[in-house]
Amino acid sequence: MAKITVPGFKFAGVACGIKKSKKKDLALIFSERPGVAAALFTTSRVKSPSVHVGAKRIKRGRLQAVVIVSGNANACTGRRGLADAEEMCRETARCLGIHRDLVFPSSTGIIGFPLPMEKVRSGIKDAVGQLSSGSFARAAEAMLTTDRFTKVAAASCALGGKKVTVTGMAKGAGMIAPNMATMLAYILTDAAVEPRCLKRILARAADETFNCITVDGDTSTNDTVLFLANGVAANSPVRSGKEEAALFESARKVMQDLALKLVQDGEGTTKLVEVRVEAARSVSQARKVAFSVANSKLVKTAFFGEDPNFGRIMAAIGYAGVPVNPDKIDVSFNGVRVVKQGVGLNSNGRRAARVLRRPSFSVKIHLSQGQASASVWTSDLSYEYVRINSAYRT
Repeated sequence: MAKITVPGFKFAGVACGIKKSKKKDLALIFSERPGVAAALFTTSRVKSPSVHVGAKRIKRGRLQAVVIVSGNANACTGRRGLADAEEMCRETARCLGIHRDLVFPSSTGIIGFPLPMEKVRSGIKDAVGQLSSGSFARAAEAMLTTDRFTKVAAASCALGGKKVTVTGMAKGAGMIAPNMATMLAYILTDAAVEPRCLKRILARAADETFNCITVDGDTSTNDTVLFLANGVAANSPVRSGKEEAALFESARKVMQDLALKLVQDGEGTTKLVEVRVEAARSVSQARKVAFSVANSKLVKTAFFGEDPNFGRIMAAIGYAGVPVNPDKIDVSFNGVRVVKQGVGLNSNGRRAARVLRRPSFSVKIHLSQGQASASVWTSDLSYEYVRINSAYRT
């Protein structure tokens, strides 16, 4: 993995004893100067106190540091959880010598246990002491819980004659569903960006990436995507037009890379599958059908078994809640058609099965209703997923 740096940012990842494994469990992201910030959070009504505090911080639209605890979600912890999230911010601010309102807290891990604040305070102190522009990967590693690998990405573009960098780090494996999931993602850039523009870019890019993936249909209590722009590149602040489009494309590229890595790292995942619905009446209907197929446990187990069971796909299309004409539906795997105008083509079964042996493939569904299309990325469902999640707390 190539070393990633972002002008004006420093990072740290330390082990402070939150995880029994003694692996890194506290990450710190620090901008050398306050930057413009925007964020999106879980749509669940059961939210971690860390999310509540983060949402309060982001209203000001300016941040300088992010402190992330992994191994403990700080969720379902009541008033103590709120106090602990605030204390994370105060302690980080004290050690960095900045205002506490410029610190953003995040947490991820097991739900229902108070944060071990003595360990957290010690970890924050160590992390501040280890801050380095070259420790991007260490911070990304310290965010992980059941993840099998770190997830980082980078891109660049030109804004007003200035080269700017856009990078991202994310964590997440299980509980991945639309509107984010048990995921944390931090997108960082040295570009100068007008606050409203940053919000637009983040919302649009997330809708096309993080909100188009699913592993198991579950949404978590802690989901957060943060975009922080510190302006060190000294470009004229991006407001609209071509420069906004260029920055959006770089951000979308980074977020798409991270989103696909989240699916690839799904607990027990062996397949990465694009479910693409075409010729729908609207994008919303196309996406609804795609998610119905992508979230079907029967479809996902068929992917794991490398069985081109088109009947399960047709059934998921049928209960998606979208008016369709079954006699006009086509389904194919990487171009190998298995359903034509609603009728199964069993003669293509062996060819389709060979497609499903690949680690990555696409399922294309043609509804013959209109011009709209949408893609969703999903995984298979394996024995390993059950093993990991049945023993997560014990």
